Amino acid sequence: MNGGAAGTSERDSDLDRVLQALANPHRRAIVHLLGLQPWAISQLAQRRGLTLPGIHKHLTILGSAGLIRRRKRGRTTFLTLDPRPIALLQGWAGQFHPYWDGDEASYENYARHLGFDPPEDSTTDSTGENP
Repeated sequence: MNGGAAGTSERDSDLDRVLQALANPHRRAIVHLLGLQPWAISQLAQRRGLTLPGIHKHLTILGSAGLIRRRKRGRTTFLTLDPRPIALLQGWAGQFHPYWDGDEASYENYARHLGFDPPEDSTTDSTGENP
């Protein structure tokens, strides 16, 4: 992960790597487990039902996104979650928080942004039809 002095394009690249790494359900599960406690690589592989080569493939991708830290103790490598990429993701998603009051509030915020008031009774369902 790049530090606070990183430019916007570097932060965007970091965010892209985090999002790509988390696009896989095995990797999301690994991140979840590592967020709870450190794990040995062999334990993670067993827990996820993956072979050692399979888990290493996922760990390589998570490592390139900066999501994991490795610590070797004897012959065993333990992994922990590095929270900085998660904080980057939370910061990106958090920018939308003021607009998340609900679907209707989001539409009203957007309509106000465009400079018009939405019709009084324009409720529609997910298909775009009135209920």
